Amino acid sequence: MSHSLPTPHDLRIEKRDLKFGREMPPPRWWHGGDPGRTAFFNALSSTFPVGEKFFMTAVRHYRDGAPQPLRSQIDDFLYQESMHTREHVVFNRQAEDAGFDIAPLEERARRTIAWAKRRSPIQQLAATCALEHFTATLAHDLLADPRQLENATEETARLWQWHAIEEIEHKAVAYDTYLHATRDMLPLRRWLKRSTVMFVTSIRFHYVLFRGIADLLRQDGRNDLATWRGLIAYLYGRSGLMRPLFREMFAYMRPGFHPWDADDRPLLAKALAAFDVAAPRSQAA
Repeated sequence: MSHSLPTPHDLRIEKRDLKFGREMPPPRWWHGGDPGRTAFFNALSSTFPVGEKFFMTAVRHYRDGAPQPLRSQIDDFLYQESMHTREHVVFNRQAEDAGFDIAPLEERARRTIAWAKRRSPIQQLAATCALEHFTATLAHDLLADPRQLENATEETARLWQWHAIEEIEHKAVAYDTYLHATRDMLPLRRWLKRSTVMFVTSIRFHYVLFRGIADLLRQDGRNDLATWRGLIAYLYGRSGLMRPLFREMFAYMRPGFHPWDADDRPLLAKALAAFDVAAPRSQAA
């Protein structure tokens, strides 16, 4: 099972220490006054601090035995994920300040991660690969279609754009670590493991996310058909943010898959230019 397009040799995973929303926290319905869209992003954010710590632990487990440049990419991955954790902790506290009870969502995410931690290190890494593929897919669509964050408050939109940029930059680090960690495994077994873990992870990801959305909508008194109809259209309509996840879940299961089969570098450069952060430099430069 050959891998058609490895991580580009000239890709730079930048270390950025950026802070968002400290001076003017977002209002309760920060996504254009829409409770459904706000609930989606708030529920997603509620999973990030505990989830990204899990990712860091899973990848760090294999760092010392990794060759260069993968070892350096792991270090950059760990830095970026630590920054994401910090900023989403702040974002989640701001959601609480706006009146939401985020604790039940965070507890549900913790229980899911606790379940995952009872698996072997390689299974934890495989789960990380699956979830990193989901976040990279969402990141691509968030950056490719400005309508996804249309009418969101400016600083909150910047938070999600920054997070999306870095998810694309490091989208193959966990996967390349998995390839290295399973280098002596029979190709069929390696493929079956990552495919099975992707299937299970997909189910748990959607369960945790949509339970969280429902929790927040109930708090708003908007857990009704009209709100869900609008949210489902936003997520799964023709240009829906979540719609590509189904396609990408099966793409991930293809023998020979690699995250950089989808070359996001032009989108990444465009997003970085619009974000007013220097584009990644070539390592060969």
